[in-house]
Amino acid sequence: MRIQTPHQHLRRAGVDERNGSEGMKIGFIGLGIMGRPMVGHLIAAGHDVFLHRVKEVSQELVTAGGIALDSAAAVASASEIVILMLPDTSDVEGVLFGKDGVASGLQDGALVIDMSSISPVETKVFAERITAQGADWVDAPVSGGEAGAKNAALTIMCGGTEAAFARAMPILEIMGKRITHIGPSGDGQVAKVCNQIIVGLTIEAVAEALFLAGKAGADPSRVREALLGGFADSTILKVHGERMIDEAFTPGFRINLHRKDMGLAVDAARALDVALPNTAMVHQLMGAAIGRGDGDLDHSAMIRNLQVLASGD
Repeated sequence: MRIQTPHQHLRRAGVDERNGSEGMKIGFIGLGIMGRPMVGHLIAAGHDVFLHRVKEVSQELVTAGGIALDSAAAVASASEIVILMLPDTSDVEGVLFGKDGVASGLQDGALVIDMSSISPVETKVFAERITAQGADWVDAPVSGGEAGAKNAALTIMCGGTEAAFARAMPILEIMGKRITHIGPSGDGQVAKVCNQIIVGLTIEAVAEALFLAGKAGADPSRVREALLGGFADSTILKVHGERMIDEAFTPGFRINLHRKDMGLAVDAARALDVALPNTAMVHQLMGAAIGRGDGDLDHSAMIRNLQVLASGD
């Protein structure tokens, strides 16, 4: 396992150390909450960035220097490296292999970096199909949410060959701080599924603790403050615990997307014939939240499940 820590950039003569690489032609498909700031960092680093699916909300990227093209194939034809940041497995498959997809326009020797969070099993299939065309593949899902994307501070978990990972590193450094090569193709997605299990179960644990504190008559904010720094401390307690107390549920990461990731974990457990009982439970609780209309809220809003259960509504 290889871990890249902040600012260990490749240095070449005449290259800005912040960039970590000479100006390259990079395609980027997936201009959502996460993708937009990631593209902004690539443009600011001096790369030519080709975009597909530019909507009104992402038009600012074109103003900043991004180049909008009318298909994924056109993006691939123009690019040495193609990056995907899409919602789900089916979206990645469609963009890669659908009509006018990346695969139909891919340059020989190109590199595809999939930064989406999708099925580890399907990722291996996608990687085989892309490498069969003479290109390299890295699956590089991220953690850190919208704040991490905006601050170029994402944690990035990578699967692929050592050579492909080395090619991807100068670009990944522009968007993230902790970048780890886990192993072969698909292993990055395995690591992301593990990450989402821990985050999901910890959110539920923090929600239950703070909810109990309030019901018992204690001040949840004081209870949270008391727990910070002890064994119960975590980023979830710090960030999401505060959101729960303040009922500040503007999404950094939506419940419906986290439920999708927990579903990947449940599917993996089924395929491997192993039991992940608490993962399955939180997956179901996220489904209940979505059924009530909370799917577009931040995943810290999971505490609302407990409020509904207590009220009997």
